[in-house]
Amino acid sequence: MTVDTALAAYSSPGSGRNARIGVILSHGFTGSPASMIGWAQHLANQGYAVKLPLLAGHGTTWQELARTPWQHWYEGIDAAYRQLAQDTDAVVVAGLSMGGALALRLAALEPVAGVVVVNPGLTIADPRARYVGVLKYLLRSVPSIGNDIRKEGMDERAYARTPVAAVHQLARLFRDTTERLPQVTAPTLVFRSNIDRIVPESSLEVLQRRIGSADLEIIRLENSYHVATMDHDQELIFERSAAFIKHVTAGITA
Repeated sequence: MTVDTALAAYSSPGSGRNARIGVILSHGFTGSPASMIGWAQHLANQGYAVKLPLLAGHGTTWQELARTPWQHWYEGIDAAYRQLAQDTDAVVVAGLSMGGALALRLAALEPVAGVVVVNPGLTIADPRARYVGVLKYLLRSVPSIGNDIRKEGMDERAYARTPVAAVHQLARLFRDTTERLPQVTAPTLVFRSNIDRIVPESSLEVLQRRIGSADLEIIRLENSYHVATMDHDQELIFERSAAFIKHVTAGITA
């Protein structure tokens, strides 16, 4: 059986003094590690211990995702944290879209050194979402939400269909995370695309209103759509996030 490396989890043990700093990265809903691998490798090249898991229900079929509760998505991030917390002195958590919600939830529950999120999801734009608990019994799937990328030729390897039952789970995750935002006190860096056809601006508004952190920075992305980690502004994300990680862990790596 051939392994599709674009869908595989990624891990690096780190090197040098930065190996004492762990970084978790999470991909988004219906997506795959392909959307985050460039970012993960950039941080690994700087010596950080990096974990980019493949979330449960992803990288296989949309039908499997439809059967996967949101708690199983979170378990992948939590397991990465448990390992890095044992092997390193501090952990920073990062995520794209739904992965941003997972990162924020982890930061609410565990002592992380910092949080980096790219177009984090906390609300759903489609007005049908409020009825998704019923719709999932009437409609199995809707068109893909993948590859909202301005840069040509990029592919995040998302599912060709979006399972409605999984959207119901997504809404539950968003509610749970929103309730926990006041518990997020670690420094938080947010990258937000000016044009995002997947996650609405209301997600950022909820984050700003409810987060407990007194250290919140928002960087606007002028030339990227939703999957900004693969778009024209990816280098900005890579470089600014690396500087942020260095800053919030300065007392540890010094």
